[in-house]
Amino acid sequence: MKMPEEIDFLDLKTLEALSVHGPRNITHIARKLGIPAETMRKRLKRLGSQIFLKFHANIYHTSLGLKKAVVFAEAVPGHEDLLFHSFKMNDFWIFVSRYYGMVEGCAGIYTIPVDHEEEFQQFLEEVRKMEVAKDVRVFWSTCFQAVHSKCNWYDPKSETWDFKWDEWIEEISTKEDELPQTLIDPEDWPMKAEEMDIFILKELEKDATVSFTDLAKMLGVSPQLVRYHWQKHLIKRNLIESFDVSVFHFGRAASDMFFFILTFDTMEKLAQFALSLLDKPFVRTVGKILGKKALYLHIYIPRSEFRKFIDSLSRLVRKGLLQRYWYAIQDLEKSSRQTISYEYFKGGQWIYDHKRHIENLRELVKQTESINKQGDKKGLTRVTSQFLTLSKGLTEVH
Repeated sequence: MKMPEEIDFLDLKTLEALSVHGPRNITHIARKLGIPAETMRKRLKRLGSQIFLKFHANIYHTSLGLKKAVVFAEAVPGHEDLLFHSFKMNDFWIFVSRYYGMVEGCAGIYTIPVDHEEEFQQFLEEVRKMEVAKDVRVFWSTCFQAVHSKCNWYDPKSETWDFKWDEWIEEISTKEDELPQTLIDPEDWPMKAEEMDIFILKELEKDATVSFTDLAKMLGVSPQLVRYHWQKHLIKRNLIESFDVSVFHFGRAASDMFFFILTFDTMEKLAQFALSLLDKPFVRTVGKILGKKALYLHIYIPRSEFRKFIDSLSRLVRKGLLQRYWYAIQDLEKSSRQTISYEYFKGGQWIYDHKRHIENLRELVKQTESINKQGDKKGLTRVTSQFLTLSKGLTEVH
């Protein structure tokens, strides 16, 4: 399979290095790759003008007192779009997407302040009681391990991707069973950030290349103080897990994204499987389900290779290395992501307004029913915007 013509092998190596070291280290990365820093900057500028290319910070939510939840819900027929908007009535969503496959549904990723898990479960139950969704499933997860690999399985001589599924299957059982810290169930969810840290983190989620000078202007402080928080808090306290380079390196038109839940019969097999994924170019993120021998995966893969991936999972089940798997196809035209809910962090703690979440959900459903009776096709989007704080900006639709 050919790579999109706008990208070459050096671009891949550059993007991979940027996701590991961060977009503030262009000079260091250029030196490691043996090219002038200015050449690298020109390459990135060219890429940004030709393809979808974004740089985001991946926050280590565990150190912000936030517990990650992955939710899948089947939509009640006729309420598919309403379910998508209903998921946003809880302030602490960071990603919401429609999905399809055997059923139409919605996936959501939330970062819930610790000790409010039960209230969040009640919110999801209310979505079901309002007959917007059925079969609502929530998986509490560790922070996600981002996978930065862009070059593995690419052959620069033939300029094609070579998906080595057989080798991957054999590789799994040779891996160690020690998971990275990101995929180990935390003992607690401490608060290691201050209010300024939270603001800086949400801006880095939107654009990891934002300058200290611009951040200082937004905050009304000096660039030196922003740099201090960057070095002594964000970096030293490990509040940033890594950096994410969003790029369709297989080509957008010929590939898809999928959500997976995979279960194992031992932690050793789970760890070996997870570790085998951390250098694979089709994996975006990996999370471990808390207290379970199960993984969450978000993958991006060419359509021509997807059935081979499923065949590989089937072989792993037969070999006893995997117990079972479930997946759904992400709707790329109906997906949203947003920053952490920084505006609900005051006095060193998160404000979780369960009552307002429920009220907004009920009002959304009520107004939607009225809109449907009137036949107003654009009414649902208009009504939803009344409840959302758009200024905190999420920012793009994938």
